[in-house]
Amino acid sequence: MELLRGILKAAVEGGASDIHIKVGTPVVFRINRQLVAIEAPMPTEQWMNSILEKMVPPHARKRIEEDREVDFSYFEPGVGRFRTNVFQQRGTFALAMRYVKTQVPSFEELGLLPVLKQIALSPRGIVLVAGTTGSGKSTTLAAMLEHINANFKKHIVTLEDPIEFVFEDNQSVIEQREIGLDTQSFQHGLKHVLRQDPDIIMVGEMRDAISFSAAIQAADTGHLVLSTLHTQNASQSIGRILDFFRPEEREQVRRQLAGTLKAVICQRMVQTVSGGVTPSLEILINTPTVRKMLEENRIEKLSAAIETGVDDGMQNFNQALYNLVKERKITEKEAMAKASNPQALEMMFKGIFLDEGRRILS
Repeated sequence: MELLRGILKAAVEGGASDIHIKVGTPVVFRINRQLVAIEAPMPTEQWMNSILEKMVPPHARKRIEEDREVDFSYFEPGVGRFRTNVFQQRGTFALAMRYVKTQVPSFEELGLLPVLKQIALSPRGIVLVAGTTGSGKSTTLAAMLEHINANFKKHIVTLEDPIEFVFEDNQSVIEQREIGLDTQSFQHGLKHVLRQDPDIIMVGEMRDAISFSAAIQAADTGHLVLSTLHTQNASQSIGRILDFFRPEEREQVRRQLAGTLKAVICQRMVQTVSGGVTPSLEILINTPTVRKMLEENRIEKLSAAIETGVDDGMQNFNQALYNLVKERKITEKEAMAKASNPQALEMMFKGIFLDEGRRILS
């Protein structure tokens, strides 16, 4: 375990976000989104099996035997907490570990927009933070919860797989439940959470129709539900939710969603001029216009509603990237590489703003 401790300590001190360890190859860190091999003894199968016996918690051992992969949270005293995935490849086990900072970053540290604070204070409804793997969804959710915790007296219950950020009660009372340890599954936890008198429910990830149906029920009864979704843009998230359900159920779900959705925040991480990363945010807010589109099944026009909804706090990725360039936080080259529509963004940089959204809506 001393070697593992040394690897994890070097990762934290070196600013790595992820650690990749597999048998017979060098240990690799991800630093500023780049993979870097480090100087360390090459892991052997015997060493890997030995550390897994000690680091895999009791509740996860059966799952790793049956499924050959498992997620859990690992804490190394004096070093930090790591979201850990153990999996098998080519007949041997491997580790992917993500460092989770113990102190939840503030909105300002993360570069999040003030409108997210307003969204976090919604009295009820569903708020989704979307994006691809590694886009910082969990960190953004944690910042929203910590903002509530620091300023308002709320009862917050989280369902996570595994627990990442550990919250300390401040103004709020927070109970964190880990899947497999504190409850059997997301579905099981959501089934019973309404009996626990929550004001706010945070679900680590929306994975299926059962989970989302429970979230809609909770929002319908006056709760705020926060969760994440794996999608590439805000408008696509609506389609992904409907895909959870059978075709004959989607009409009803879409109408329920029109009444319960509060906002979808989709983010992509972009490289800053200083060498770090910052989020580029696409924001969909359920305004009366958006709600009518959902009710009338005009989902294909949501992108136009986002583009024209700047006064309501909305923006698309091109608008977000344009603002980041104008604020001199990122380069035009980086913005073009991450843009949804590079041609339109290039015209924006030349001072040509196509009012495409208003044309589509009209």
